[in-house]
Amino acid sequence: MTSVPQDTKTKAVVAAEAWRAIFDFIIATAPERNRAIGESGLTPNDARALSSLSQKPGRTMGSLAEEWKCDASTATWIVDRLEAKGLAERRPHPTDRRVKLVGLTALGVRMKAKQMERVYVTPRALLELDLADLVTLRDAVAKLPVPGQAVAIADVQARQRRSKTGV
Repeated sequence: MTSVPQDTKTKAVVAAEAWRAIFDFIIATAPERNRAIGESGLTPNDARALSSLSQKPGRTMGSLAEEWKCDASTATWIVDRLEAKGLAERRPHPTDRRVKLVGLTALGVRMKAKQMERVYVTPRALLELDLADLVTLRDAVAKLPVPGQAVAIADVQARQRRSKTGV
C-alpha cells in the first residue's frame, strides 16, 4: 500500500486529478446514457425532471425552478413537455387553490423505473477494472455527499454490511 502525504497541497492536487478523471469518464460515457434516454422519447432534461419529481412528489413550479436552477417559465415549459407525454400532471394544492402541485402520473413512475434500468447500466469500461479497484472506487465514491438528495437508510445499511464483509 502506498503512503499518501497528508499535506493540503498534495491532497488538493490528488483531489483535482481524481475529479478530472471522474468528470472525463462521465462525459465520455454520456452518449451511451443519452442514447438510452432518447430511445424512450425523452431528452436528458426530461429524464432529470422525472428523477426530481420522483424523489419529491407534489412540488410547486417555484420549488422546481429553484431546484432546476432555471426561471419559472422554463420549469413550466419542462412540465408542459412531461404533461404532453402523459408523464406528469398538475394537481390542486390541498389548502391553496391558487397553487398547483406537480407530480408524476402512473406512466411517469413506470417511465422513471425504465430509465433507471437503462441509465444505470454499467459502462463497459468499468468492467475492465479488476475487482479490488472496483471495490475501492465504489467505497470512495459512496462517501461523497449528493447535494439535495437524502441517503436512504437501506443504502447506509448496505454500505455498513459491505464494510464488514470486505466487499
